[in-house]
Amino acid sequence: MEPIKVMVNGLPGSMSRVVAEHVAADNRFELIPISLTGPEISEIDTTVSGNVLRLVRPEKRDEVIAEVKRSTGLFISVDFTHPSAVNDNARFYCTHNLPFVMGTTGGDRLQLERSVMDSDTIAVIAPNMAKQIVGFQAMMDYAAKQFPALFQDYSLQIRESHQQGKADTSGTAKAMVKHFNALGVPFTEESIFKERNPEQQKTVWGIPEEALRGHGWHTYTLSSADKTVRFEFSHNVNGREIYARGTLDAVDYLNDKLREGIKARVYSMIDVLQGK
Repeated sequence: MEPIKVMVNGLPGSMSRVVAEHVAADNRFELIPISLTGPEISEIDTTVSGNVLRLVRPEKRDEVIAEVKRSTGLFISVDFTHPSAVNDNARFYCTHNLPFVMGTTGGDRLQLERSVMDSDTIAVIAPNMAKQIVGFQAMMDYAAKQFPALFQDYSLQIRESHQQGKADTSGTAKAMVKHFNALGVPFTEESIFKERNPEQQKTVWGIPEEALRGHGWHTYTLSSADKTVRFEFSHNVNGREIYARGTLDAVDYLNDKLREGIKARVYSMIDVLQGK
């Protein structure tokens, strides 16, 4: 079987680099030596696992993508860029009929899905590519549907910490807010505590120094009205490997859907986990 051709966009960003390294090391895939990048990037190219990748700024991407499609044929794009670029990037992929995996958080998520549904392409779109965390979210979704208002009259605190360079509030934390709302807890996305200070992360949170440049720690604390009962859920990730592995599974899944001839469809990581 021919390897799945993959373009990883967002280099030289840290998450994009880890994903590109995994693509390059996995014989299921072939890494395309091109990466769409932001207008602020001045580099001409970058090296990933011995492969030199050309970095393409927005003003050149239409021309370059046309060349890549002619020479490469069908390929899947992986997007780990910047929250401010999410919707514009999605429109670009859809306009050029490029199936994609969107791991970037932020942007208008409803518009993001509409862009795909109004096109002839398909995509996996998820605020978190870590399969185990997605599974945890599915458990919370099940609880919310089966036991609505289970935590009525409880108060909630959500704290999340990510590396200093992460611009937006965690998409995973935002998604969890909806589950807790369904469980009877009034809480808004604006109330999420977001930590980006490395010194606080190290001294207060206890995050290992080697993980300060790449981590995702989340804690959800529920307290009863009289403060006699407390529930706490946490998932702490050091490094980016778990997200890269999930992303490659999403690429593999999307490739299967392409072979089935499906168009104009948005998939989630739940779909990837279920393999349906």
